[in-house]
Amino acid sequence: MTDAPPDAPLRPEDRARTLIGRAAERLRSAGARDEALAEYIGRRRVLLVPREPVMRPVGRVWRIGVLLIDTEGTAYATGSTTRAIDPGRRGYTSESARDRAEERAAARRGRFPDGETVNFGWRRLALDADEFRSGDGPFVLVDDVPMVRWRVGRGGTSTTELGAYLDDRVSLLIDPPRGA
Repeated sequence: MTDAPPDAPLRPEDRARTLIGRAAERLRSAGARDEALAEYIGRRRVLLVPREPVMRPVGRVWRIGVLLIDTEGTAYATGSTTRAIDPGRRGYTSESARDRAEERAAARRGRFPDGETVNFGWRRLALDADEFRSGDGPFVLVDDVPMVRWRVGRGGTSTTELGAYLDDRVSLLIDPPRGA
């Protein structure tokens, strides 16, 4: 991690790595439900043969609000989500409905099981000082404390301390509320 003396406080990025690693361990130990992580590959030609969009499996992650975390403690900024289901009839008038149907079809072509939740369009987070200072992802530093921004982009100013955020979200994933 660092060459700092053992009694020195952790740098914010080291603290974030530790917290995310602990969250991954809690989720793994509890056998929490995970989701697929995929790379979206758009229309292309392979040896002059047209290929439809497909989602290529990359791994498994837990969705923790605005974060995705894998079993190794790697964090990703969420992107888009779809389900691997039959896209249905293609007679939509809405372009966004056609796009969603194409995403579902691409997940099916990726051979994900029916009904599987598939995350794509994600971005791996570096968990370094630059990541926390860039301001364009879910992480931000406030007085050298790693924080999570609940909404990235358009007025995304609601923040929570990373440790509290992970504790709350991991607890909900491990033991979801019953009934309504």
